[in-house]
Amino acid sequence: MEWLDTHEHIDWDELSTLYRIAPLGDKKPGDLRLSFAHSMFTCFVKDKGRLIAAGRALADGVDCSYLCDIVVHPDYQGRGIGKAMVEKLRGLSAGHRKIILYANPGKEGFYRKLGFHPLRTAMAIFKDHEQALKSGVIEP
Repeated sequence: MEWLDTHEHIDWDELSTLYRIAPLGDKKPGDLRLSFAHSMFTCFVKDKGRLIAAGRALADGVDCSYLCDIVVHPDYQGRGIGKAMVEKLRGLSAGHRKIILYANPGKEGFYRKLGFHPLRTAMAIFKDHEQALKSGVIEP
């Protein structure tokens, strides 16, 4: 497997498909290109040229690093790649006062094992409020 920290040669259509099949939602290729380009840290994993994992961190260099869009191809889940991705992004984010992430409902235990703790005061506004409610990401 090849780990990359640059998005220069990423096929954004392939990454979009990866999010859809993971399943982590419908993320448009152009939106992914823009969001990864504006992230301080990016990480991709390829196996024999095939994109199998990705993640990024929005960070300001001092106060906050937000780990997001961490995805692993279903055929590769359970092999430690997601854990390694989080650890890589967490390492790149070292020195920030706080490192945060959103956990999909049911995945909280995975992130607890990696040292993350639930926030009591996290708040959010979602463009698709009804979908966020339906998926359990927010409470009414």
